[in-house]
Amino acid sequence: MNILLPVDGSSYTKRMLAWLTTHEEWLSGAHSYTVLTVVPVIPAHAASMFPADELKTYYEDTAEAIFKPIRKFTAKHNLATNFVSKTGHAPEVIAKTANKGKFDLIIMGSHGHSNLMNLVTGSVATQVLASSKTPILLVR
Repeated sequence: MNILLPVDGSSYTKRMLAWLTTHEEWLSGAHSYTVLTVVPVIPAHAASMFPADELKTYYEDTAEAIFKPIRKFTAKHNLATNFVSKTGHAPEVIAKTANKGKFDLIIMGSHGHSNLMNLVTGSVATQVLASSKTPILLVR
């Protein structure tokens, strides 16, 4: 199974990874994983103050800070893993990546807000659910 793991380095990412470790069937060699992080784009007016190479380095360093503990996790569990970082609005990028990447499943952590809170603030998971054609397993 080809699985997309959107991550942001939060406690919800850690919870999702912990869930994987308690379900050995997900850690078998039968699955391949793509770990995706989406770094928010710096607004154009602010980005214009920095050289392009500095912005690129900023985006790469931010992604790598999120990936570092996950790289240790995947190595420890011998998971076939591809790491991908993109910039943009997380829900849109996750859904587009899932739809274009022919993934069988998205596994992601969720804050677990109430329906009222999601209505007011929205959530990445809710927005991905609304715009992705790929099945999603939410870990709370």
